[in-house]
Amino acid sequence: MGVRDRAFTLTVLRLPLVRAAIEINRNSPSQAVQLLDAARRYEAAAEFWPIYVRGQAYLRQRTGAEAAAEFQKIIDHRGQAPLSALYPLAYLGLARAATLTGDTAKSRKAYQDFLAFWKDADSDLPILQEAKREYEKLK
Repeated sequence: MGVRDRAFTLTVLRLPLVRAAIEINRNSPSQAVQLLDAARRYEAAAEFWPIYVRGQAYLRQRTGAEAAAEFQKIIDHRGQAPLSALYPLAYLGLARAATLTGDTAKSRKAYQDFLAFWKDADSDLPILQEAKREYEKLK
């Protein structure tokens, strides 16, 4: 990758991602969504990161339908980045989004899919523990 390509990647993809993540942590998810609009045209080259971060912003906004649509894009297009760690995490995002929309059956199924992916993971991982607690509340 040449200098020009690296500068392009940094400017168009990475900076909006980092800034969006900062805005989510500052509890400004709408600002995060706006920042990610700059990367929308190139997000296929970013291995789902803009989509995932946008989904997280929508979760923070408590707009479940929008969040679900973002996470579903990742699930539907796994072939673009088959080894991406974001693929199983998209199921967790989808589960949380479905909970926000009141679709308990869809939420339960997405949690089950996430937990199946992570069945061999270390049981003390905070995100796994969190997902298990959330899933138990749905039963």
